[in-house]
Amino acid sequence: MAVKKACESFSKSLIDEVQRWGCMKQTGVSLRYMMEFGSEPTLRNLLISAQFLHKELPIRIARRAIELETLPYGLSEKSAVLKVRDWYLDSFRDLRSFPDIKDENDEKDFTQMIKAIKVRHNNVVPMMALGVQQLKKGINPKIVYEDLDEIHQFLDRFYMSRIGIRMLIGQHVELHNPNPPPHCVGYIHTKMSPLEVARNASEDARSICFHEYGSAPNVNIYGDPDFTFPYVPTHLHLMVFELVKNSLRAVQERFMDSDKVAPPIRIIVADGIEDVTIKVSDEGGGIRRSGLPKIFTYLYSTAANHVDEQTDLGTTDSVTMAGYGYGIPISRLYARYFGGDLQIISMEGYGTDAYLHLSRLGDSQEPLP
Repeated sequence: MAVKKACESFSKSLIDEVQRWGCMKQTGVSLRYMMEFGSEPTLRNLLISAQFLHKELPIRIARRAIELETLPYGLSEKSAVLKVRDWYLDSFRDLRSFPDIKDENDEKDFTQMIKAIKVRHNNVVPMMALGVQQLKKGINPKIVYEDLDEIHQFLDRFYMSRIGIRMLIGQHVELHNPNPPPHCVGYIHTKMSPLEVARNASEDARSICFHEYGSAPNVNIYGDPDFTFPYVPTHLHLMVFELVKNSLRAVQERFMDSDKVAPPIRIIVADGIEDVTIKVSDEGGGIRRSGLPKIFTYLYSTAANHVDEQTDLGTTDSVTMAGYGYGIPISRLYARYFGGDLQIISMEGYGTDAYLHLSRLGDSQEPLP
């Protein structure tokens, strides 16, 4: 299959414009700003928000499109990566050909367009995973994974940027919701209970475990049930789901053929002054110390069910987290996006503790790659 350079499928003027916009400065937004700004979705605020996105999104998208053209080891030439690059260029073109936003009608049309852009990019993560897989198939086995650090750093920047783009679009679109749920400002829940989110995420993870193994260890959750703080529940759900799912798998596989009862997974929610920390502890045997750095890379997975060329890349965002070893590195990016972090401490022969730190001040700016 002939590789199509961007200049063949897209006009030179568009490519030049991408280069120009890719040099402009990105503007980060804090959780607190999104929350305060969105708490009154007046027409004036919606207009300001749309005008901001009209200028900000092309800058962020152009930067990623440029990077997609220049990846090491020939990753840019892989068909899956070319497809992703075309999505980015199409979205850039849509945004740049949209006229200035002056009134309510412009704003409504713009909102429909960015909604479509968000859908177009739904499968970016599995598609990039497929590209990395295509690369791994043909790569010289002598290349050590440490040398693939450049690709790893690119994917960190790329996925972090994607989280930001989706947050900004989703936030703007959600502000149009005529009946927002109580205490919700767009994607942000001003009184989110981490215990409740952890409970829902654990139940989801356990049902997947049941589905795969026919049984699932218990999950016990400890913490103050009345404690709430402002955060994005979908982000927290995704992170806890991923950590619990990994713990369930480890415990299940360790105790599958044993006559001992599988020990429960314990989730502890602690509310500090600066951070809310959620610890997920299991007795699933732990990870070797030599294997720990690998769990944060995109080039390694212990799961058997990799994506392959035939995978039907479902259209939802939620199920795409299973199966290609991206859950942990991407969860860390979600944590870092609002100033938190994810650490994993292992005791080989016993179990693993994952510490999810979430910043509770909401003041940290988006980390802009």
